[in-house]
Amino acid sequence: MEFAIQSTLTAREIKKVREDLGLRQKDFAALANVSVKTVERWESGGTKITGSVATLVKILKENPDIKDELEIPPKEQLLRLKYFCGNELCTVIDVDERNQKIRIKNFVHDIMYRAFGRNEHPDYKEYEEFLESRCFPRTRDKMKLMLKELNLPFYDPLMIIQKTEGRMAEDDFWIQIEK
Repeated sequence: MEFAIQSTLTAREIKKVREDLGLRQKDFAALANVSVKTVERWESGGTKITGSVATLVKILKENPDIKDELEIPPKEQLLRLKYFCGNELCTVIDVDERNQKIRIKNFVHDIMYRAFGRNEHPDYKEYEEFLESRCFPRTRDKMKLMLKELNLPFYDPLMIIQKTEGRMAEDDFWIQIEK
């Protein structure tokens, strides 16, 4: 099978795409999942550049908005949760606990992998329900023993997730908390 994708690039082509996207070398390196040194070498070298970066550059040239779709927004709140399935980041959830405001950005199209499914604008109550869905139920038999095992004084879904990463036996989803 053949694909209409350029197999090699020049230093000038890499630099042009990077500049057209408004990215510094550091940012392009993050997008291409390579080191900054690699991008520097690509842009300064006289040799042909090959490999998966050629495919990435082709895709970025044709679809520059992909950069914006993949960019994680700057953290504006004290609390950020990153919802993963395996190693894939599915949803970023920024939480303003004081004003009970939630802002999310999904990084997957399949609603089954999104923290709030089809809901692009969850409210605080839906956020609390989401947290509880990643914990054992508050009505669970022997809950006090489970809390003691986790060294928690009372049932609090966010505290439980901090200890367990919201991991459940029946799926590959988990939560990383940034404070």
